Amino acid sequence: MMNLNIAVIFLIIAVVFGMVMAFFIFSFFSLWLQAFFSKADVSFFSLIGMKLRKVPAREVVEAKIMGVKAGLALDTSALEAHYMAGGHVLRVVQALIAADKANMALSFNRAAAIDLAGRNVLEAVQMSVNPKVIETPLVAAMAMDGIQLKAIARITVRANLDRLVGGAGEETVLARVGEGIVSTIGSSEKHKHVLENPDLISKSVLSKGLDTGTAFDILSIDIADVDVGKNIGAELETDRAEADKKIAQAKAEERRAMAVASEQEMIARVAEMRAKVVEAEAEVPLAMAEAFRKGNLGVMDYYQMKNINADTSMRENIASAGEEKDEEK
Repeated sequence: MMNLNIAVIFLIIAVVFGMVMAFFIFSFFSLWLQAFFSKADVSFFSLIGMKLRKVPAREVVEAKIMGVKAGLALDTSALEAHYMAGGHVLRVVQALIAADKANMALSFNRAAAIDLAGRNVLEAVQMSVNPKVIETPLVAAMAMDGIQLKAIARITVRANLDRLVGGAGEETVLARVGEGIVSTIGSSEKHKHVLENPDLISKSVLSKGLDTGTAFDILSIDIADVDVGKNIGAELETDRAEADKKIAQAKAEERRAMAVASEQEMIARVAEMRAKVVEAEAEVPLAMAEAFRKGNLGVMDYYQMKNINADTSMRENIASAGEEKDEEK
Protein backbone atom coordinates (compact mmCIF):
# COMPACT_ATOMS: atom_id res chain seq x y z
CA MET A 1 0.00 0.00 0.00
CA MET A 2 2.84 2.37 0.90
CA ASN A 3 4.63 1.64 -2.34
CA LEU A 4 1.44 2.49 -4.19
CA ASN A 5 1.16 5.89 -2.45
CA ILE A 6 4.78 6.72 -3.23
CA ALA A 7 4.25 5.84 -6.85
CA VAL A 8 1.17 8.06 -7.01
CA ILE A 9 3.12 10.99 -5.51
CA PHE A 10 5.95 10.58 -7.99
CA LEU A 11 3.42 10.34 -10.80
CA ILE A 12 1.77 13.61 -9.71
CA ILE A 13 5.15 15.33 -9.50
CA ALA A 14 6.07 14.07 -12.94
CA VAL A 15 2.77 15.25 -14.39
CA VAL A 16 3.16 18.72 -12.85
CA PHE A 17 6.75 18.97 -14.05
CA GLY A 18 5.70 17.86 -17.49
CA MET A 19 2.93 20.42 -17.60
CA VAL A 20 5.32 23.19 -16.54
CA MET A 21 7.85 22.14 -19.18
CA ALA A 22 5.10 21.93 -21.77
CA PHE A 23 3.97 25.45 -20.85
CA PHE A 24 7.46 26.88 -21.25
CA ILE A 25 8.06 24.92 -24.45
CA PHE A 26 4.75 26.12 -25.85
CA SER A 27 5.47 29.74 -24.79
CA PHE A 28 9.02 29.99 -26.11
CA PHE A 29 9.32 27.35 -28.77
CA SER A 30 8.50 29.65 -31.68
CA LEU A 31 10.80 32.36 -30.30
CA TRP A 32 13.62 29.87 -29.66
CA LEU A 33 13.13 28.41 -33.12
CA GLN A 34 13.33 31.89 -34.67
CA ALA A 35 16.58 32.59 -32.80
CA PHE A 36 17.99 29.20 -33.68
CA PHE A 37 17.51 29.58 -37.41
CA SER A 38 18.80 33.14 -37.23
CA LYS A 39 21.94 31.90 -35.47
CA ALA A 40 21.29 34.29 -32.60
CA ASP A 41 22.40 31.72 -30.01
CA VAL A 42 19.62 32.14 -27.41
CA SER A 43 19.03 29.04 -25.28
CA PHE A 44 15.78 27.84 -23.75
CA PHE A 45 17.17 28.44 -20.28
CA SER A 46 17.91 32.07 -21.22
CA LEU A 47 14.32 32.50 -22.34
CA ILE A 48 13.02 30.96 -19.12
CA GLY A 49 15.35 33.24 -17.11
CA MET A 50 13.99 36.30 -18.95
CA LYS A 51 10.47 35.22 -18.07
CA LEU A 52 11.36 34.89 -14.42
CA ARG A 53 13.19 38.25 -14.43
CA LYS A 54 10.21 39.92 -16.18
CA VAL A 55 12.28 40.87 -19.20
CA PRO A 56 10.40 40.91 -22.54
CA ALA A 57 12.09 37.98 -24.24
CA ARG A 58 10.72 38.83 -27.67
CA GLU A 59 12.22 42.33 -27.62
CA VAL A 60 15.63 41.04 -26.55
CA VAL A 61 15.62 38.19 -29.08
CA GLU A 62 14.50 40.43 -31.94
CA ALA A 63 17.20 42.95 -31.05
CA LYS A 64 19.86 40.25 -31.00
CA ILE A 65 18.64 38.78 -34.29
CA MET A 66 18.78 42.26 -35.82
CA GLY A 67 22.34 42.71 -34.61
CA VAL A 68 23.51 39.27 -35.72
CA LYS A 69 22.08 39.75 -39.18
CA ALA A 70 23.95 43.07 -39.38
CA GLY A 71 27.20 41.35 -38.42
CA LEU A 72 27.39 42.52 -34.81
CA ALA A 73 28.43 40.34 -31.89
CA LEU A 74 25.97 41.01 -29.08
CA ASP A 75 25.74 39.40 -25.66
CA THR A 76 22.24 38.35 -24.53
CA SER A 77 22.96 39.10 -20.86
CA ALA A 78 24.19 42.60 -21.77
CA LEU A 79 20.94 43.28 -23.62
CA GLU A 80 18.94 42.03 -20.62
CA ALA A 81 20.98 44.18 -18.23
CA HIS A 82 20.44 47.26 -20.37
CA TYR A 83 16.69 46.71 -20.41
CA MET A 84 16.52 46.19 -16.64
CA ALA A 85 18.51 49.43 -16.21
CA GLY A 86 15.74 51.29 -18.02
CA GLY A 87 17.26 51.47 -21.48
CA HIS A 88 15.82 51.05 -24.97
CA VAL A 89 17.29 47.82 -26.33
CA LEU A 90 16.03 48.09 -29.90
CA ARG A 91 17.12 51.72 -30.20
CA VAL A 92 20.64 50.91 -29.01
CA VAL A 93 20.98 48.00 -31.46
CA GLN A 94 19.67 50.14 -34.31
CA ALA A 95 22.20 52.84 -33.41
CA LEU A 96 25.02 50.26 -33.40
CA ILE A 97 23.97 48.99 -36.82
CA ALA A 98 23.77 52.55 -38.23
CA ALA A 99 27.22 53.39 -36.81
CA ASP A 100 28.71 50.16 -38.19
CA LYS A 101 27.34 50.83 -41.67
CA ALA A 102 28.77 54.36 -41.53
CA ASN A 103 32.19 53.04 -40.41
CA MET A 104 31.92 54.84 -37.10
CA ALA A 105 33.54 53.52 -33.94
CA LEU A 106 30.73 52.98 -31.44
CA SER A 107 30.81 50.25 -28.81
CA PHE A 108 27.81 48.72 -27.08
CA ASN A 109 28.86 50.12 -23.70
CA ARG A 110 29.11 53.69 -25.06
CA ALA A 111 25.79 53.39 -26.90
CA ALA A 112 24.15 52.04 -23.73
CA ALA A 113 25.65 54.89 -21.69
CA ILE A 114 24.33 57.48 -24.14
CA ASP A 115 20.88 55.88 -24.05
CA LEU A 116 20.80 55.70 -20.24
CA ALA A 117 21.89 59.34 -20.08
CA GLY A 118 18.54 60.24 -21.60
CA ARG A 119 19.69 61.03 -25.14
CA ASN A 120 18.35 59.41 -28.27
CA VAL A 121 21.42 57.44 -29.34
CA LEU A 122 19.93 56.54 -32.74
CA GLU A 123 19.20 60.20 -33.46
CA ALA A 124 22.73 61.08 -32.34
CA VAL A 125 24.26 58.59 -34.76
CA GLN A 126 22.07 59.86 -37.57
CA MET A 127 23.06 63.45 -36.75
CA SER A 128 26.69 62.43 -36.76
CA VAL A 129 26.29 61.02 -40.25
CA ASN A 130 23.87 63.67 -41.51
CA PRO A 131 24.62 67.06 -39.84
CA LYS A 132 21.70 69.08 -38.50
CA VAL A 133 20.96 72.76 -39.08
CA ILE A 134 19.64 74.75 -36.13
CA GLU A 135 18.55 78.38 -36.39
CA THR A 136 19.13 81.03 -33.78
CA PRO A 137 16.34 83.36 -32.70
CA LEU A 138 16.52 87.00 -33.75
CA VAL A 139 19.62 88.50 -32.13
CA ALA A 140 19.75 92.30 -31.72
CA ALA A 141 22.97 94.21 -31.02
CA MET A 142 24.22 97.79 -31.35
CA ALA A 143 27.30 98.84 -33.30
CA MET A 144 29.68 101.51 -32.02
CA ASP A 145 27.95 104.20 -34.14
CA GLY A 146 24.70 103.64 -32.21
CA ILE A 147 22.77 101.80 -34.94
CA GLN A 148 21.02 98.57 -33.96
CA LEU A 149 21.37 95.47 -36.15
CA LYS A 150 19.20 92.35 -36.01
CA ALA A 151 20.69 89.07 -37.25
CA ILE A 152 19.57 85.46 -37.68
CA ALA A 153 22.17 82.70 -38.06
CA ARG A 154 21.93 79.07 -39.18
CA ILE A 155 24.33 76.70 -37.42
CA THR A 156 25.33 73.39 -38.98
CA VAL A 157 26.25 70.94 -36.22
CA ARG A 158 27.30 67.32 -36.11
CA ALA A 159 26.89 65.10 -33.06
CA ASN A 160 30.13 64.17 -31.32
CA LEU A 161 29.61 60.72 -29.86
CA ASP A 162 32.66 61.02 -27.60
CA ARG A 163 31.22 64.13 -25.91
CA LEU A 164 27.57 63.14 -26.05
CA VAL A 165 27.58 61.95 -22.42
CA GLY A 166 28.05 65.01 -20.24
CA GLY A 167 28.15 67.46 -23.14
CA ALA A 168 25.93 70.53 -23.35
CA GLY A 169 22.96 70.54 -25.70
CA GLU A 170 21.59 72.75 -28.46
CA GLU A 171 20.51 75.51 -26.06
CA THR A 172 24.13 76.11 -25.04
CA VAL A 173 25.26 76.26 -28.67
CA LEU A 174 22.53 78.78 -29.51
CA ALA A 175 23.39 80.89 -26.48
CA ARG A 176 27.11 80.94 -27.32
CA VAL A 177 26.51 81.80 -30.96
CA GLY A 178 24.10 84.57 -29.95
CA GLU A 179 26.71 85.95 -27.57
CA GLY A 180 29.32 85.86 -30.35
CA ILE A 181 27.00 87.73 -32.73
CA VAL A 182 26.37 90.45 -30.14
CA SER A 183 30.09 90.75 -29.42
CA THR A 184 31.04 90.99 -33.10
CA ILE A 185 28.42 93.61 -33.93
CA GLY A 186 29.20 95.58 -30.79
CA SER A 187 32.91 95.76 -31.64
CA SER A 188 32.25 97.10 -35.17
CA GLU A 189 32.90 100.84 -35.56
CA LYS A 190 30.10 101.28 -38.10
CA HIS A 191 27.06 99.17 -38.78
CA LYS A 192 27.70 99.47 -42.53
CA HIS A 193 30.80 97.32 -42.16
CA VAL A 194 28.65 94.44 -40.89
CA LEU A 195 26.04 94.95 -43.60
CA GLU A 196 28.72 94.94 -46.29
CA ASN A 197 30.50 91.85 -44.90
CA PRO A 198 28.14 89.55 -42.95
CA ASP A 199 30.80 86.85 -43.08
CA LEU A 200 32.73 88.87 -40.47
CA ILE A 201 30.25 87.56 -37.92
CA SER A 202 30.69 83.94 -39.06
CA LYS A 203 34.49 84.11 -39.01
CA SER A 204 34.60 85.83 -35.63
CA VAL A 205 32.18 83.41 -34.00
CA LEU A 206 33.80 80.29 -35.47
CA SER A 207 37.25 81.37 -34.28
CA LYS A 208 36.09 81.31 -30.64
CA GLY A 209 35.65 77.52 -30.47
CA LEU A 210 32.09 77.67 -29.22
CA ASP A 211 31.57 73.90 -29.46
CA THR A 212 33.98 73.21 -26.58
CA GLY A 213 32.24 71.19 -23.88
CA THR A 214 29.16 70.57 -25.99
CA ALA A 215 27.85 67.37 -27.56
CA PHE A 216 28.31 68.79 -31.06
CA ASP A 217 30.94 69.87 -33.55
CA ILE A 218 30.08 73.18 -35.23
CA LEU A 219 30.76 72.79 -38.95
CA SER A 220 29.64 76.21 -40.15
CA ILE A 221 27.75 79.33 -39.11
CA ASP A 222 25.88 81.14 -41.86
CA ILE A 223 24.20 84.52 -41.43
CA ALA A 224 20.74 84.13 -42.91
CA ASP A 225 19.51 87.70 -42.48
CA VAL A 226 20.74 91.08 -41.18
CA ASP A 227 18.33 94.01 -40.74
CA VAL A 228 18.85 97.56 -39.52
CA GLY A 229 16.93 98.37 -36.36
CA LYS A 230 16.59 101.54 -34.31
CA ASN A 231 19.07 104.37 -33.94
CA ILE A 232 19.66 103.59 -30.29
CA GLY A 233 22.52 106.07 -29.99
CA ALA A 234 20.24 108.95 -30.99
CA GLU A 235 17.52 107.71 -28.65
CA LEU A 236 20.00 107.57 -25.79
CA GLU A 237 21.18 111.12 -26.53
CA THR A 238 17.57 112.31 -26.65
CA ASP A 239 16.79 110.61 -23.36
CA ARG A 240 19.94 112.10 -21.82
CA ALA A 241 19.00 115.60 -23.04
CA GLU A 242 15.47 115.18 -21.69
CA ALA A 243 16.88 114.04 -18.35
CA ASP A 244 19.26 117.05 -18.24
CA LYS A 245 16.31 119.34 -19.04
CA LYS A 246 14.28 117.90 -16.19
CA ILE A 247 17.24 118.28 -13.83
CA ALA A 248 17.71 121.92 -14.88
CA GLN A 249 13.99 122.58 -14.42
CA ALA A 250 14.10 121.01 -10.99
CA LYS A 251 17.09 123.16 -9.99
CA ALA A 252 15.38 126.30 -11.36
CA GLU A 253 12.24 125.45 -9.43
CA GLU A 254 14.37 124.97 -6.34
CA ARG A 255 15.99 128.40 -6.81
CA ARG A 256 12.57 130.01 -7.40
CA ALA A 257 11.23 128.42 -4.25
CA MET A 258 14.25 129.70 -2.32
CA ALA A 259 13.70 133.21 -3.75
CA VAL A 260 10.03 133.15 -2.80
CA ALA A 261 10.94 131.98 0.68
CA SER A 262 13.56 134.73 0.97
CA GLU A 263 11.03 137.33 -0.23
CA GLN A 264 8.51 136.17 2.34
CA GLU A 265 11.19 136.32 4.99
CA MET A 266 12.04 139.94 4.02
CA ILE A 267 8.35 140.91 4.08
CA ALA A 268 8.10 139.43 7.54
CA ARG A 269 11.16 141.40 8.66
CA VAL A 270 9.74 144.67 7.21
CA ALA A 271 6.49 144.04 9.04
CA GLU A 272 8.47 143.41 12.20
CA MET A 273 10.44 146.67 11.77
CA ARG A 274 7.21 148.60 11.12
CA ALA A 275 5.76 147.18 14.27
CA LYS A 276 8.80 148.39 16.16
CA VAL A 277 8.42 151.88 14.59
CA VAL A 278 4.74 152.00 15.60
CA GLU A 279 5.72 150.87 19.06
CA ALA A 280 8.35 153.58 19.23
CA GLU A 281 5.90 156.25 17.95
CA ALA A 282 3.41 155.17 20.59
CA GLU A 283 6.00 156.02 23.26
CA VAL A 284 6.37 159.63 22.01
CA PRO A 285 3.11 160.97 23.58
CA LEU A 286 3.99 159.23 26.81
CA ALA A 287 7.42 160.83 26.79
CA MET A 288 5.90 164.28 26.07
CA ALA A 289 3.42 163.88 28.90
CA GLU A 290 6.25 162.97 31.21
CA ALA A 291 8.19 166.02 30.00
CA PHE A 292 5.15 168.29 30.74
CA ARG A 293 4.90 166.92 34.25
CA LYS A 294 8.59 167.42 34.95
CA GLY A 295 8.60 170.88 33.39
CA ASN A 296 11.06 169.98 30.65
CA LEU A 297 8.58 170.90 27.89
CA GLY A 298 6.46 174.02 27.73
CA VAL A 299 3.18 174.74 26.00
CA MET A 300 4.81 177.06 23.46
CA ASP A 301 7.41 174.43 22.66
CA TYR A 302 4.62 171.92 22.04
CA TYR A 303 2.76 174.31 19.66
CA GLN A 304 5.97 175.12 17.83
CA MET A 305 6.58 171.38 17.30
CA LYS A 306 3.04 170.95 16.00
CA ASN A 307 3.54 173.81 13.52
CA ILE A 308 6.76 172.25 12.29
CA ASN A 309 4.99 168.89 11.79
CA ALA A 310 2.11 170.58 9.91
CA ASP A 311 4.57 172.50 7.71
CA THR A 312 6.49 169.27 6.98
CA SER A 313 3.26 167.42 6.09
CA MET A 314 2.19 170.26 3.75
CA ARG A 315 5.55 170.20 1.96
CA GLU A 316 5.31 166.41 1.52
CA ASN A 317 1.80 166.70 0.04
CA ILE A 318 2.94 169.41 -2.39
CA ALA A 319 5.92 167.27 -3.46
CA SER A 320 3.69 164.22 -3.97
CA ALA A 321 1.26 166.22 -6.13
CA GLY A 322 4.12 167.45 -8.28
CA GLU A 323 5.44 163.96 -8.85
CA GLU A 324 1.98 162.72 -9.89
CA LYS A 325 1.67 165.52 -12.49
CA ASP A 326 5.11 164.69 -13.90
CA GLU A 327 4.11 161.05 -14.22
CA GLU A 328 0.87 162.01 -16.03
CA LYS A 329 2.85 164.09 -18.54
